[in-house]
Amino acid sequence: MRITKTLILSLVLVLLPSLCWAWSGKVVGISDGDTIRVLRDQEHVKIRLYGIDAPEKGQAYGKKAKQFTSKMVFGKVVEVEVMDHDRYGQTVALVAVNKQILNEELLKAGYAWVYYQYCQEMICHAWADYQFAAKLDKRGLWRDPAPIPPWEFGRKKRK
Repeated sequence: MRITKTLILSLVLVLLPSLCWAWSGKVVGISDGDTIRVLRDQEHVKIRLYGIDAPEKGQAYGKKAKQFTSKMVFGKVVEVEVMDHDRYGQTVALVAVNKQILNEELLKAGYAWVYYQYCQEMICHAWADYQFAAKLDKRGLWRDPAPIPPWEFGRKKRK
């Protein structure tokens, strides 16, 4: 039942016309796997992908996550659905390109974790299933026998 509801929500988000998305713009920069810069009305908007956390720079699979994101969206027009703003004022959003949600695709490919602390929408339940499937199939960072989530990697790095 839970999977059915979230699958329906995911399909609705992807299949609705782009008019339902808040705005669109061209991706002009990739900071890392879960942070991009989008040109919107001649302004650069830094976007943190909602509900996920990809490996950091200098962390195992950080470069691969960045390459995956770049391959999916760099130079392309994306649809952006703003979900929140973080404590630094960055836009936190769902990002779609060619009817694929980048946030989800990173999870499916095994290049991100669901960030349960901040992922509170219904779609997060389906994302947990995508993460679990990637882990079972040993895709991306799940090839590592003991992957370290970015929030723990950052904590260890600061110490």
